[in-house]
Amino acid sequence: MHVQVFDTPRAFEELRDEWNRTLAASAADTLFLTREWQQVWWQVLGDGEMRVLALREGSDLVGIAPLFFSENALGAVEVALIGCKEVSDYLDFIFVRGYEARCFEAVVSFLKSEACPRWDTIGLCNIVEGSLTLSVFCEMLAAEGWRPHVAFEDVCPVVELPDTFDAYLGMLDGKERRELQRKLRRASEDTRIVFAERADTLHEDVEDFLRLMAASTPQKAAFLTPRMRRFFHAAARVMFECRQLQLAFLEVEGVRAAAYMNFLYRDAVLVYNSGLEPERYAYLSPGQVLIARLIEKAIAERRRVFDFLQGDEEYKYKLGGKDVRLYTLSARRAQAAH
Repeated sequence: MHVQVFDTPRAFEELRDEWNRTLAASAADTLFLTREWQQVWWQVLGDGEMRVLALREGSDLVGIAPLFFSENALGAVEVALIGCKEVSDYLDFIFVRGYEARCFEAVVSFLKSEACPRWDTIGLCNIVEGSLTLSVFCEMLAAEGWRPHVAFEDVCPVVELPDTFDAYLGMLDGKERRELQRKLRRASEDTRIVFAERADTLHEDVEDFLRLMAASTPQKAAFLTPRMRRFFHAAARVMFECRQLQLAFLEVEGVRAAAYMNFLYRDAVLVYNSGLEPERYAYLSPGQVLIARLIEKAIAERRRVFDFLQGDEEYKYKLGGKDVRLYTLSARRAQAAH
């Protein structure tokens, strides 16, 4: 297997025509590993040294290992996946099915080589249950004496969508179903849903979303640092250009009262973040009304999955979410090595 190592963002351009095709042939296929997402993450939030490994059998790209090396507060250098941690809900290596073992071997060989930057620990976050990274790669790390450890990290509640909205409502607990139907009826005359559909007003739409997000909770307001606000703008622009952004607002008498920033990928809707006026329109439950209408829209568009992404907030389960578990794989190499 031939390994090409990129240490600058030109990796995203040189692999432009192959990256997403390789991702589609992998078990790790997710929006957060697309070339576009990985590139915008690195541009805005990337830190340390990039090493993107392109793994080839002959001329065929069969694997991508998007790694970076950064120093933590204790001075240790950690190997992580580009996109880790806060804003990319699913991550992994991008290996074509059937080539995983050989690709893992190539990654281990690189980590042992003189071409690899100095490193002390490995921290691979947001790996979905069942991934071979948590089994095959973990065993390879153990064989090197690098003391791997797999730890539960978080859950992503996911709804498998039926063919009709009525069937979806029938999936819910009786009390929750009746309550949701009551809220939808009450809001039907006073509200409307609008989407960010124009490139020339996208900046203002994202600003409206960030305003509502910051108003939702003190935690979200604190999360929206200037750097993170830049990331939301940049990611929204890139996803809009890829036709994968669903930025939706619930308006009450022309005022935006709630918002969801979702992404569309394959047959899924990914619920990325939300915002709302917590008190002014509380009588209408605007957040719940909006998310229910977006589920209805997803079903009408024949999408099969409504993924609430990371977090175990109660409303996700009331709306039918079932947990997909995520794990972190960590490891530490002996100090005398490398």
